[in-house]
Amino acid sequence: MTNEIDIPSEPRAAVDALANHLTATAERPIPPATNRWLGEAEAVARDATSDDLDTPTRRKRVRQVATLLESADKTDDAVADRHIEAAIECCQVALADG
Repeated sequence: MTNEIDIPSEPRAAVDALANHLTATAERPIPPATNRWLGEAEAVARDATSDDLDTPTRRKRVRQVATLLESADKTDDAVADRHIEAAIECCQVALADG
């Protein structure tokens, strides 16, 4: 992974990227307490990618993910931190228009 991470500008694509970034943190050596927050955020983000969700429900899930990410402590892992930063940016894109 490079230092530069592309963040989709389209809300639906940002939701998919959000879930992918959080999945990537599961593969990193993260303290257990932080990993629990990230694991829950990943589960909600994966739910948000479901094709059968309406837009208001998808946005609600993304807001839940953003709140969970705010609650997570530092990871002490540079790669995980980049994925979390990207996930936060994806949340912002997904929630921007509305």
